[in-house]
Amino acid sequence: MDMNLLAYPYAARRAPLVAANGVVATSHPLASQAGLRVLQDGGNAIDAALAAAAALAVLEPPSNGLGGDGFALIWDGDRLHGITGSGRAPAALSVDALARAGHSALPTHGWLPVTVPGVVRLWDDMHARFGSLPLERLFAPAIGYAEDGAPVPPSVAASWARGVALAQQRPGPEFAGFLDTYAPGGRAPRPGERFRSPGHARSLRLIAAQGARAFYEGEIAQAIAAFAQETGGLISADDLAAHASEWVEPIGLDYRGYTVHEIPPSGQGIAALMALGALEEFDLSRHPRDSDASYHLQVEAMKLAFADAFAYVGDPTKVEVPVAAMLSRERLAARAKLIGARAGDYGPGELPSGGTVYFCAADRDGRMVSMIQSTYMGFGSGVVVPGWGISLHNRGYGFVTTPGHPNCLAPGRRPFHTIIPGFLTRGGKPVGPFGVMGGHMQPQGHAQVIVNSLDYGMHPQAALDAPRWRWEKDETLRLELETPRHIVEGLAARGHNVIVEAAPADFGRGQIIWRQGDGSYVAGTEMRCDGVAVGF
Repeated sequence: MDMNLLAYPYAARRAPLVAANGVVATSHPLASQAGLRVLQDGGNAIDAALAAAAALAVLEPPSNGLGGDGFALIWDGDRLHGITGSGRAPAALSVDALARAGHSALPTHGWLPVTVPGVVRLWDDMHARFGSLPLERLFAPAIGYAEDGAPVPPSVAASWARGVALAQQRPGPEFAGFLDTYAPGGRAPRPGERFRSPGHARSLRLIAAQGARAFYEGEIAQAIAAFAQETGGLISADDLAAHASEWVEPIGLDYRGYTVHEIPPSGQGIAALMALGALEEFDLSRHPRDSDASYHLQVEAMKLAFADAFAYVGDPTKVEVPVAAMLSRERLAARAKLIGARAGDYGPGELPSGGTVYFCAADRDGRMVSMIQSTYMGFGSGVVVPGWGISLHNRGYGFVTTPGHPNCLAPGRRPFHTIIPGFLTRGGKPVGPFGVMGGHMQPQGHAQVIVNSLDYGMHPQAALDAPRWRWEKDETLRLELETPRHIVEGLAARGHNVIVEAAPADFGRGQIIWRQGDGSYVAGTEMRCDGVAVGF
């Protein structure tokens, strides 16, 4: 990939990382170091990603944890593999059960939106197939952070404080474990303060010794099921025992001579591919990157993609998802013709925000991992299993309750999923992992960093530093504060309802690692959070 490593077009001016023998890029400095130590000790990229994953579960609880889901794309040195760690709705959770509880839609908090957590099984399955070091070694940094404590960085502290403030307003026995775990002194930790969690350490030690069986069939499963039974939850021991990850074939689409790969539905990665497929019909390079014309085309392509994704994506093991038709070049070209000079309305649904961590790793032998895990909206459901450090996610909120819709809530069904890892290849050869986290910002972020990289030739750090946009609903288009004024005014003149937003968290947090022709790596990390890319 041609890129000028001396070009710093945006304010952050953080240099891209270059390394020969391996890279780990995460949203937390200590998680990146945990993965790097594994690489330096002889572990591979999968080992490093798992060490970072476990560390992030301790270090960034507002965004992810043992009670969430996860996905990964893994380049094993020869080919790309996908794994889905998405849990299913409990057997007792249905539209009728929801109605009996007095709800017409899934609430955001409490037991009702809790689906089976999938991330621990994902870790175990990745390790069984590709890992080289024992789980005890990989989880050691995370256990140390939990037992000895780790300082909380600024952006994590800010989201932590918001989560605790909300939790203090929630009555009910199901929320009793939250403040004991995450605000033991009656408040969230301040920036730089240490956070210790014996519960996280207890869970991780048991999982390291017994594997995922401890979480889904053993002592941890019993604790989750018992707490649910005591406090009105629907998840059962049988639901946990029935959970399994799924190895899947990644989906991909060619764009500007490269192939962009995503996890297949029920994830929303297909939306990023559809948006790029529509953009393939335009010569973006004839418009400056920082122009309202370029922004407009990207936004409209994304809106078209969301309209399809929200209409057709569901759990492919339960309903037919027409992936091939959605990615048909002819159909995408026809959709692209709908894009005019002004903002259009293509009728997608509402776009909520979310909390997630994306991270990636690469080793000296060319193995690479693109990985993401989440408890969804901040701390998830707000339900924390006492004594175990397990925040249960609220991923069930992704269901709809419209009869006949492919994403309609039903027992044993996986919900529409926002978290998506990405991967780039060229001519069947790996270029590397990339991702941008943040609810429905994710496919928008994927499309933007790929456009920045392939249409505008930016190196990974510049591609991440560039001002981002986030489309929501009713033609609402949020732009970062750093967006040039002429773009803001130009988009407003095209009919977009523009809001300039100062909160960096609303525009996602990303990581990128590209492999160069000589086998070395160039990486970028997110300046909107506490991200660090490290290598050797």
